[in-house]
Amino acid sequence: MANTPAPKMIFVNLPVSDLAASVAFYEAVGAVPNMDFADDSAQMLSFSETIHVMLLNHERFASFTTRAIPNAHDTAQVLLCLSETSRDAVDATVDKALAAGGTEPNPKQDHGFMYGRDFADPDGHIWEVAWMDMEAALASKQQPADA
Repeated sequence: MANTPAPKMIFVNLPVSDLAASVAFYEAVGAVPNMDFADDSAQMLSFSETIHVMLLNHERFASFTTRAIPNAHDTAQVLLCLSETSRDAVDATVDKALAAGGTEPNPKQDHGFMYGRDFADPDGHIWEVAWMDMEAALASKQQPADA
């Protein structure tokens, strides 16, 4: 892909009500704990070399902001998305999340060139898991509107 910037890392910080249960959930989905960044109030887990989630108990999370921590079961401030390599991989990841106690808050999306499903973790944080055929997606954008 032309003009693609060098990879950057992302650290998603999430407030959780039960740190141990949340760590177990994310491990079941496929994230790997990094014990270099862990204590009794926080745990970092990695989905890849560039995508990390930092789970923080409410007290620790509150030390980073003066804003209230919303109940993610009732509100949505962000929708996080992880890519997968195929439709089957999307299904496998979401099925792992459901087996680990997550929920599927939204219906699956199938646009032909893109397929996605969602899961919510035990605290209600929504993650979309998506596969996209980039060539087909770009080709569809090049079609005339009346085609």
